[in-house]
Amino acid sequence: MDVRLLLISVLLGLSRAQLDGNECTKASAQSCGECIQAGEKCGWCTDEDFLKQGEQKSTRCDEIEALIKKGCSKASIEDPRGTVTVNKNQSLTDRTQDGVKLKPDQITQIQPQKLTLDLRSGEAQTFNLTFKRAEDYPIDLYYLMDLSYSMKDDLENVKNLGTDLMFEMQKITSDFRIGFGSFVEKTVMPYISTTPAKLLNPCTSDQNCTSPFSYKNVLSLTADGSQFNNLVSKQQISGNLDSPEGGFDAIMQVTVCANQIGWRNVTRLLVFSTDAGFHFAGDGKLGGIVLPNDGKCHLQENMYTMSHYYDYPSIAHLVQKLSENNIQTIFAVTEEFQPVYQELKNLIPKSAVGTLSSDSGNVIKLIIDAYNSLSSEIILENSRLPEGVSISYISHCKNGVSEKGENGRKCSNISIGDQVTFEVAVTAKGCPSKGKSETIKIKPLGFTEEVEIVLNFICECECHEDGIPNSPACHFGNGTLECGACRCNEGRIGRVCECSKDEVRTEDLDANCRMDNGTDICSNNGDCVCGTCECKKRDNPEERYSGKFCECDNFNCDRSNNKLCGGHGRCECRKCICDANYTGSACDCSLDPSTCLASNKQICNGRGTCECGVCKCTDTKFQGPTCEICPTCPGVCTEHKDCVQCRAFGTGDKKDTCEKECSYFNLIIKKKKEELPQPNDQPYINHCKERDANDCWFFFTYATKNDSTVEVHVAEELECPSGPDIIPIVAGVVAGIVLIGLALLLIWKLLMIIHDRREFAKFEKEKMNARWDTGDNPIYKSAVTTVMNPKYEGN
Repeated sequence: MDVRLLLISVLLGLSRAQLDGNECTKASAQSCGECIQAGEKCGWCTDEDFLKQGEQKSTRCDEIEALIKKGCSKASIEDPRGTVTVNKNQSLTDRTQDGVKLKPDQITQIQPQKLTLDLRSGEAQTFNLTFKRAEDYPIDLYYLMDLSYSMKDDLENVKNLGTDLMFEMQKITSDFRIGFGSFVEKTVMPYISTTPAKLLNPCTSDQNCTSPFSYKNVLSLTADGSQFNNLVSKQQISGNLDSPEGGFDAIMQVTVCANQIGWRNVTRLLVFSTDAGFHFAGDGKLGGIVLPNDGKCHLQENMYTMSHYYDYPSIAHLVQKLSENNIQTIFAVTEEFQPVYQELKNLIPKSAVGTLSSDSGNVIKLIIDAYNSLSSEIILENSRLPEGVSISYISHCKNGVSEKGENGRKCSNISIGDQVTFEVAVTAKGCPSKGKSETIKIKPLGFTEEVEIVLNFICECECHEDGIPNSPACHFGNGTLECGACRCNEGRIGRVCECSKDEVRTEDLDANCRMDNGTDICSNNGDCVCGTCECKKRDNPEERYSGKFCECDNFNCDRSNNKLCGGHGRCECRKCICDANYTGSACDCSLDPSTCLASNKQICNGRGTCECGVCKCTDTKFQGPTCEICPTCPGVCTEHKDCVQCRAFGTGDKKDTCEKECSYFNLIIKKKKEELPQPNDQPYINHCKERDANDCWFFFTYATKNDSTVEVHVAEELECPSGPDIIPIVAGVVAGIVLIGLALLLIWKLLMIIHDRREFAKFEKEKMNARWDTGDNPIYKSAVTTVMNPKYEGN
């Protein structure tokens, strides 16, 4: 927002939303249909007399509250609302119902099954979808295996897979079918060797291998596990040159060749077993194959015949086809390629990755674990949405867990019999260009059931059907009168289609838009269209230009307290129309005297007049909101003290002139001060406490009644000070002197003790430091005398 605009908004008290306008007024809608597509809050006023002179046709489109404020009745406002209708709502079922085992297509796991939504632009329509995993739901499993030479030992273990897997899956479902397919690589260089000998046996001379092939459907889905074992046991390993395999070609054919594979509308599992990576779209160029994969079935005699013609499919293409055909993929790969297939799993919804042992010995456990993981997660997916339509999900899963956004599409850890709910909201923005009705579908990934949703778009108002073509109200039939306004025929413009487009800018018509033959067209506040002023719109939708020449507005009136018309009126053609009890150019003068009422219920305390809700004091010494303050006046208590004292007690300075000067109030005697009136007893009362000549306190109240009479209540009981008690005072002084003396003696004694201890410590320290040397003592003589024998010769 511009700094100047922000400053203006602060001064005028406008919000950011007001300055920016709203989506209804910004749309400049010329018809009711255009208006309701602008936003969910927009309404269209159909009252033919709604528009004021100079206002544009688009003024009919605004928010509902704004239209009502402008004078449009609720009954005249078109505001269609969207609806949700449930067309098919079968109850959720299990496989067995009332002791009868249902067919797969009779099982219901999601509810409701079909809805119709009437969508108004910008208004979300919300409904709930409930999902429940059915018990004993049928399963089709297709085992797709890499038969390149490195998978030789794996093939031996898979040969007995049929009956063993059938036995384990019987614990999950009583209706299980299994199929088998194999793949190697595209049969062109450089993926395989095309020499005649290698085409017959791609392995070394001592190994017996079958000819290379792209994909082969060995066994369509069957409930006979022994047949699986017999056919798989006859399979032979093949070979190729490069490490990545052509598994994507095989996955595509298994997915789209539903009839040949034998897929039913049940849970579909595809187990992809390999010990190598994969080729994808673009890799076919190495073999001179440039045509993109067409995503169609090309099986002849159970062999993929177009591997040399079409490139490998892309990952996105596979995701699309797997989703369309409700196939859940289990990647059974060796540990070496786990990271690669984990990344692939993240791109393919409802897929799982398991670690295959070097000889595929753990394949059954891998399949069971992967199936349990996939079936315990519910992910909702919707078909492509029409232009301008959006959809959002909120999941309500087990244990009260709710998620929004992308996580709102899914629920995890769902067991058989668990029921979860998804709250789905569909919102349209405008109307699609193709038509007024579209159909979308929502389904749980990996399941064949889906919810059909018919979207009907509310593109026109109900009053559109009642339009009168070539109506005389539209300038001799030059338009259709619908929803209170004219929708002009091609080539005609104007509020009532009164002009053709060729006449819009003629000088004669412009002259009709100048006020008082002036030079300004539409007062510079509008455009001249067909000789009629159409006033400009303001950024703030609350502000409008109006009038024949756009000379009026509702925002340039006088202000008070930074509010237009003081907040007590409305601005019409630059003049304030005041509310009741207000007057003045800015409606700032209140005619309500309640603001001048003093606490004694008198207007300005009887000392002034009330003008525009403010007291004007007639006596200049009084001031305040209700003329209650007099800085130079003595207090009420002091002013009436002498009169109260003389009348109640017969004392005081006015006791001799009491009857003459002090008869202006009614005196009421009370026994004690507690019996005097309290503030809540009367509207306005003064409590007084004054001293007499004997230094005694007397108490009274002074109050002015509504009839201007004065009432004084006096307490007979005085409060006189008593004389001092000498004995406690003398005793206290003596005791204080004694205590101070004892304290001084104790302090002196304490200081002497400290001094003595310091001196003694100093003496002890000097004693310890003393050092005596005999050589330094002049009076010291040794007790030993040494005499030398002169005759001694040392023998």
